[in-house]
Amino acid sequence: MKRQLSVHRSVGGFSYTEVLVSTFLIAILLVPALESLHNGILGSEVHATRVDNHLRLTGKLEEVLAQPFTELEQAADAAGGSGVVIDTYSDAAGSDWRRLVYLARYDGDNADADDAPFTGADPGLLWVRVQIEGADESLQTLTLD
Repeated sequence: MKRQLSVHRSVGGFSYTEVLVSTFLIAILLVPALESLHNGILGSEVHATRVDNHLRLTGKLEEVLAQPFTELEQAADAAGGSGVVIDTYSDAAGSDWRRLVYLARYDGDNADADDAPFTGADPGLLWVRVQIEGADESLQTLTLD
């Protein structure tokens, strides 16, 4: 007759040392993980602001480009240069996120060979720039008659 040997192994929990070591490792590794999450949250706020500014700029640029070309030409001629804010198309002074509009005639073919984009301007070609006041963000484009 065969004897069956039964080996009884007691399945216990973790030892106190194992629990302390794992808790210590989790505590050490949790700090850099939380710091990376914090940086990600801060980055998302910056991204949201930039997206909002881009949408504001795009909206104003489209609003200006929807105007008749002759009106834009007259405003550019009245301003007389590229560094002058066109109050007719810019947001009211003192408004939040004020968008400034610049218009100027543009030298696209550089026929005068001076490499200056605003001298010797070509007829029917305008430069349009929209910028948020006090910010470095802007959009610019050329438009044709």
